[in-house]
Amino acid sequence: MAKKRTVRHISSKKRSRPKVKFNFGVLIIIFILSFGACFALYMIAANTQDNFLKDEKSKKSVVQKQPDEKTDEAPEAEAPTDAPSSAPIAAVNPIPQSEAVDASYFDSCCLVTDSTLLAMGDYTSLDDIIGSTELNAAGCRNVQVVSDYGTIKVYEIIQFKKPDILYLMLGSDIGTSSIDDMVNSYSTLVDDLHDYLPDMKIYIMQLPPVIYDTETVTNDLINQYNSKLLDIAKKSGVYCIDTNTALKATAEGRLADEYWDYENSKLSEAAYKKISDYIRTHTVS
Repeated sequence: MAKKRTVRHISSKKRSRPKVKFNFGVLIIIFILSFGACFALYMIAANTQDNFLKDEKSKKSVVQKQPDEKTDEAPEAEAPTDAPSSAPIAAVNPIPQSEAVDASYFDSCCLVTDSTLLAMGDYTSLDDIIGSTELNAAGCRNVQVVSDYGTIKVYEIIQFKKPDILYLMLGSDIGTSSIDDMVNSYSTLVDDLHDYLPDMKIYIMQLPPVIYDTETVTNDLINQYNSKLLDIAKKSGVYCIDTNTALKATAEGRLADEYWDYENSKLSEAAYKKISDYIRTHTVS
């Protein structure tokens, strides 16, 4: 009777196991030998080179000082922000006389006005003008004006234009609107513009005198209004220029004859040129 052969699979498993163990062991041995070699080289260098340990300490000290150096430089970068641009202006108002600036100064200027100075561009280099005969002090926040950006409010036009320097001459409704309404609207417009563009220089121009008093408009009333404009400038932190005194006949306290066009009942060409010269000699650098 023939014997049955039994096939054992265990032997194959036994042959494969040593290979796994051998490879893993080799890796461990290589790691230990590498670590030992590096350690030996380090110890040899430490014992044979006198400055070895000093050099290592100096490298560590440089790394530790880097955060301190950045901290020392930080205050210098933040220095320009110590005085916010929107802070009240430390200047004497009305602005005193200064050295005349070049006529090219007007290239950076924009004028917002009602009928008072609407013809400024016809006689002077200040020809970037926003205004209309419908615009006035009481309605300066609501009246819409035709512009390159459409028929919109003054505040919206300035938002688009963003001029470096802005002059304001509003007050043609004096005698018909209450002073309180005129001042409240004017003040709000100035504050809104100053908040939106704090780096823009704003000059409030005082209203010129009239050639003679009427039942509704007198030079005393204009002086009261101009006093309020000066208060707005001080409160809002903007500039004010006394274009009233510049055109006044000193003795009578009214508009000088040379600055009035009797034929057309409006300011004369000489008046516009006087205002232009006055602006150029009353600026803040």
